[in-house]
Amino acid sequence: MTLAPARSVPLSEGTLSDLPPAVSPPGYDRAALRPGIVHIGVGGFHRAHQAVYLDELARRGETDWGVVGVGLHSREIGEVLSAQDHLYLVVERTADGDDARVVGGMTRYLYAPEDPEAVLAALADESTRLVTLTITGTGYRIDAHTGAFDADDPHVARDLEDPGTPETVFGYLVEALDRRRQAGLPPFTVLSCDNMPSNGTAARTAVVSFARLRDDDLADWIEEHVAFPSSMVDRITPTTTPEDRDAVAAATGVDDRWPVLTEPFRQWVVEDSFCNGRPPLEQVGVQFVEDVSPYETVKTRLLNAGHSAIAYLGYLAGHRTTAELMADPVFATYLSRLMSEEIAPLLPEVPGVDLAEYQRTLLDRLANPRMADQLARLARRGSSKIPNYLLPSVREAMEQGRPHHLLCLAVAGWLRFLRGEDYAGEEVPIEGPRPDLVPMAREAGGDATPLLSERSVFDTIGQDPRFADCVQHALTALDRQGPREVIAEFLAADGGAGAR
Repeated sequence: MTLAPARSVPLSEGTLSDLPPAVSPPGYDRAALRPGIVHIGVGGFHRAHQAVYLDELARRGETDWGVVGVGLHSREIGEVLSAQDHLYLVVERTADGDDARVVGGMTRYLYAPEDPEAVLAALADESTRLVTLTITGTGYRIDAHTGAFDADDPHVARDLEDPGTPETVFGYLVEALDRRRQAGLPPFTVLSCDNMPSNGTAARTAVVSFARLRDDDLADWIEEHVAFPSSMVDRITPTTTPEDRDAVAAATGVDDRWPVLTEPFRQWVVEDSFCNGRPPLEQVGVQFVEDVSPYETVKTRLLNAGHSAIAYLGYLAGHRTTAELMADPVFATYLSRLMSEEIAPLLPEVPGVDLAEYQRTLLDRLANPRMADQLARLARRGSSKIPNYLLPSVREAMEQGRPHHLLCLAVAGWLRFLRGEDYAGEEVPIEGPRPDLVPMAREAGGDATPLLSERSVFDTIGQDPRFADCVQHALTALDRQGPREVIAEFLAADGGAGAR
């Protein structure tokens, strides 16, 4: 990253008193923080979401919930945070300006590959009462269709052979829980904050399954005593670029080597099921509920499905950010009608959620010109996002005899994107757990059948002619002309030919 302007204040504990007036400092004695939480997977989203809520809690005088951050893959973020005394800037960007604060709730950062014993010690420490996770949906090693844990994973096998120096998150959790059990200590709660359906169930399945491969008694103890609440999280947090870093330093007068840019909107809904106490996050806007699933359904089918729908079609059309895409009336209308006509009518009623207002807010969030999320980022991991976010709406639409041609167009956009080239022959960025789908897509060309036959993605719906014909029609149209033209055609069809 390039150097920040000389006038900016290097961020550290010792410079908090020198911050410009517009930047909000933590305002609490960080030395008084007691680490009650270990968070695994310290990326931009955690730092913009859960960590902000916990910082606000500390600002209210709740000092029992400091965070020990753990990284399994990123040494660099730990080096940056350590150099800044684990402080960093969160900049909320609205259309009218920025709101910058320094978040101070993290007490330590541990890079697991360099010191696995330090991570295990932190997890096994009696003061740790909650472990939170942002490891991405694929990190749970759960089969999307069977719901079973992948016991054949070589990293899992390696951790079972040497439990004292684990590599996987489940190796760390199970070894730490075993140490607590043997020491007569209560377990910690495992709270998944990953963007996936029934994330608490996924976390329970992965941890208990791993433990059962190791020791039935340990697995039984975990099943009986450890809580795995589900949660629903929402806040758009683009990847910070070097240009963002320099712009933040120039605008705020604070030199943070890795600030986080985010939107004003945020939401966190948590199942109120904990085994060793919990932070009083309701004081700072977190919703504790008996059942997270209806909130999760609304969010994943509108926001996350919407992201996937616009990511592939938008990128192929030449757009690169959400704000740029939403300024295109054809795409803005497509997303609006996709949500209002094909997704929202299938959603459950949720206490306190106005679906029409939720959709308007979502469209405004995506159109925020100062929060331009990269479509390439939204396009990652399509092989898990398509079945989790888009296909549930397709299934219900077909069961109810409702229109689904705009959903099929979104799926066809992904199939076209998988060929790895746009309409000009330029490479498109494909990242995900199924790189084998790329050569398959290239060989299949305009034939959707081979990819729709991939049961790991489409299960049996790919063989349903109502869906397969609809997707094939959309893919053929995309091969004939560009995404923008196809979208305009489908919107004008009013559920006609495109619904086949």
